[in-house]
Amino acid sequence: MEQENIITEHKIFELYGDYILNHGERPKSIYCFAKDNEFEEKDFYDYFSSFEQIEKSMLANLFDKSVELASEVNSSDEITSKEKLLNVYFIFFENMTMNRSLVLMILGNNKLHSAKMSNQLKETHRQFIRTLGFNDWEMIQKAKDDVKNFHQKAREEALWLHLVSAIEFWKKDTSPSFEKTDIFIEKTIDTGFELMDNEPLRKVVDLGKFLFKEKFKK
Repeated sequence: MEQENIITEHKIFELYGDYILNHGERPKSIYCFAKDNEFEEKDFYDYFSSFEQIEKSMLANLFDKSVELASEVNSSDEITSKEKLLNVYFIFFENMTMNRSLVLMILGNNKLHSAKMSNQLKETHRQFIRTLGFNDWEMIQKAKDDVKNFHQKAREEALWLHLVSAIEFWKKDTSPSFEKTDIFIEKTIDTGFELMDNEPLRKVVDLGKFLFKEKFKK
């Protein structure tokens, strides 16, 4: 008896990723994509409504998997919120690097397009940020009361913009193993909150030196 071609979300990710990497473009239609991979078109719609939705889900899935992989070490009471965030980010960028060609194709070079394709990732990121407590973060402990009470939505947006800047840096990073992206993340993780405090100068200057060297070195 012929084995049924079982279609799952993961299987569609795999088939679609292989297609766009090999062809450099999306399939002509969902019908053709399903037919070429020997499954019914209706099975596609059990998971996605369009190719664009697959691409958005792929990015969000990379982040979800990173949170999952980091969960074991992040479950320790000795891990601070900042360390939890960094653990997830480092794993996320490792996963991005493992799928770099695919991610670059999805994000493209246009920032408006990249923002559109990242909206599901943004929601996934927001949900993760809401699981973190920031009272143990040194900069929050030292901050003024109005910063400590900083609106949660604004905090989520600040951290999202930081992740976007890290992704943009990674896209252009030419260092071995993209090690400078890790440096960028570590040097910038505090900046958004420190700029709301009275003493941001030291790390801003340090960050400025790093960015200057990266942009203008020969």
